Amino acid sequence: MYDPTVARLTYRALLGRRRALILSALPALLLVIAIAVRLLDAADDAVAVQLLSSFALATMVPIIGVIAGTGAIGPEIDDGSIVYLLSKPLKRPTIIMTKLFVAVAVTMAFSGLPILVAGFILVGGSQQIAAAFAIAAIVASIAYSALFLLLGTVTRHAVVFGLVYALLWEALFGSFVDGARTLSVQQWGLAVAERVVGDGVDVTSAVGLTTAAILLAVVTVAGTWYAGQRLKRLALTGEE
Repeated sequence: MYDPTVARLTYRALLGRRRALILSALPALLLVIAIAVRLLDAADDAVAVQLLSSFALATMVPIIGVIAGTGAIGPEIDDGSIVYLLSKPLKRPTIIMTKLFVAVAVTMAFSGLPILVAGFILVGGSQQIAAAFAIAAIVASIAYSALFLLLGTVTRHAVVFGLVYALLWEALFGSFVDGARTLSVQQWGLAVAERVVGDGVDVTSAVGLTTAAILLAVVTVAGTWYAGQRLKRLALTGEE
C-alpha cells in the first residue's frame, strides 16, 4: 500500500520552495514567540500550556495539515496531472495511502518538532509539557492529513474549505463552544497531552482519551477509505 515513486513526486510537490516557505512560516513564528517569552522571563508552565494549546495545537497544526493534506493530491486533480498516475498499473488505495503517508510525515515534521523545541525553550522538561504537546500534534497530524486529503479529492476549493475549518471550527468553535469540542481534532490531541502531563498541569480536554482515540481512528480510516473511493471514480480524463 506504498509506492516510492508516488511518494517521491508528492514530497517534491509539497516541499517545493514556495510551499516549504509557507509551511515554515507558522513554526518559525511559534519559535520566535517562545524565545521572546523566555527572554522576557515570562515563561512558566501555565504560559507554555496556553501558547502550545491555543496557538500551536489549535491554529498551527490544522493549517499545516490543510497545506500538506490538500497539497498532496488537490493540485494534481485540479490541473489534470492525476491522469498520469491513474494511467499507471497502480491501485487507487495505494496512491491514496502513499499520499496520506507523505502528508502525515510533512505535517508531523513541520508541527511536532517545532512544538517540542518551543516547549523546551519555554519550560525545559518541566512536567513533560514539551513532549506532551509534541505527541498531541503528531497524533492530530494523522487525522488532519486524512481529513484534508479527502477534502482534496472532493472539491477544487479544498484549501479554502480547509482554512475555514481550521480557523473557524478548530481555532474558534473547537476552543470555546462546548458542543463543538467533541468533534474537534484539537480536543482529541489535547486528550493525549492531558494524559501525558498527568495532574500536575492544567491541561484539560473536552473528551476522554478513549473517546479521542476512537474518534481519531474513525476519522482517519473513514477519510482515507472514502478518498480512495473518490479516486476510483475518476476517469482517465481526470473528471468523474
